[in-house]
Amino acid sequence: MEKLPIHTGETQIPPKESESTTRRERPDTPTFLRRLFLVFAFLACYYYYYVIRILPSTEWRLSPCNHGQHDAELAMEDTEEAYTQIYEDDAHLNMDAFDGQTKVPLEAHIMSKCPDAEACLHKLVLPAMEKISDKVDFQLSFIATVSKESSDIECMHGPTECIGNMLMLCAANLPFPATEHESLLPTTYPRTPIIRSLGFANCLINDYPLIPDRDLVMHCALEHGIDFESLNRCASQQSDDPDDGSFGSSPPLSGIALLRENALHSEEVGVHTSCTVRVDDAVWCVHDGGWKNCAQGGEGSKPQVLVDEINRLWDERN
Repeated sequence: MEKLPIHTGETQIPPKESESTTRRERPDTPTFLRRLFLVFAFLACYYYYYVIRILPSTEWRLSPCNHGQHDAELAMEDTEEAYTQIYEDDAHLNMDAFDGQTKVPLEAHIMSKCPDAEACLHKLVLPAMEKISDKVDFQLSFIATVSKESSDIECMHGPTECIGNMLMLCAANLPFPATEHESLLPTTYPRTPIIRSLGFANCLINDYPLIPDRDLVMHCALEHGIDFESLNRCASQQSDDPDDGSFGSSPPLSGIALLRENALHSEEVGVHTSCTVRVDDAVWCVHDGGWKNCAQGGEGSKPQVLVDEINRLWDERN
């Protein structure tokens, strides 16, 4: 009986013509290695050109505003040195970017431990400042009762609010960069850029019930590039009279003196409610349990409306 060739292996079934013409042969080892070398060579050239050569030429800036983990790591080594290293590149933020041009006065009167201050900053002031900070002369002012017969200053939410007010005023008025020799400063000196001092104030107000907790103050100071030792020295200064002549050429920065002067200013312009926003020395909007007395038919509580008004006033004057 004839055996089937498929079982005996005596005869192989030839491949179909289409299979024999389309089947690709595997490359031998030398060919494979050559191809692999070319791939690695291409990747090496790409890395050199786009990473080593291109990226270093790009300017990288830390958010003046949140330096996050990078700040924390530097602070572990040397806080003062870290501040200098991180912020020396943007010291120009304290300079007038529009030299010779007239900025629009923008002022927010608050109490540091008032919930209306938190709402006002978050819903109106900060969103607007992101767009027009270079066109305004911004000032954060405080509301307190100043005795004209003694050195007493009373704050609605207690002594801790007075300390919070002083901390924010000190942050805004500290020399920039920080110095231990304040007595040698001239009458006019570069102060903390508003983007830092306002960020510091907002950081504290985010947790206003905790003001003036030391850990909170240190965290906010580090996050926004405020020298904590200078800040603490200013807020702890006992002198309420910066002009008493006992400090030589220039007195040390005093938080209580700054608060007295600032609170008297709020009283002089007739502001008694936190939070009151003023534009060009006129009341723009008030947040007192809700928005009240806002300009432009109540639309003034919208950040874009405030931005448009600042731009209009800016264009008129420049």
